[in-house]
Amino acid sequence: MKIIQTEKAPAAIGPYSQGFITNGLVFTSGQLPADAMTGNIPDGIKAQAEQSCKNVGVILESAGSSFSKVIKTTCYLVDIKDFGAFNEVYGKYFVSKPARSCFAVKDLPKGALCEIECVAEV
Repeated sequence: MKIIQTEKAPAAIGPYSQGFITNGLVFTSGQLPADAMTGNIPDGIKAQAEQSCKNVGVILESAGSSFSKVIKTTCYLVDIKDFGAFNEVYGKYFVSKPARSCFAVKDLPKGALCEIECVAEV
């Protein structure tokens, strides 16, 4: 097993890693839409979905993987009414159409509107 750690994605805000590589797979932790340099979260679901996708992307890259190798995602939305707008952005990144679950949740850390985690091949 190998821990993934990159300064290009936000640091973990708890006792966990950005991701792990094991048995040829990358498991990312959920990525909030925080900017890695400033910690700021943009306004609006589209901007937040964009930032969460970018954060997932740099972790995948750091692990030697890419969006095209993602096989499963789990997405969390604070408001399921944002589903359509979220999908508009998500679809630009996850073009291989991996398996996915998407849930509405009561709340996310730092007041975020979305969070994305994934499993990919290395």
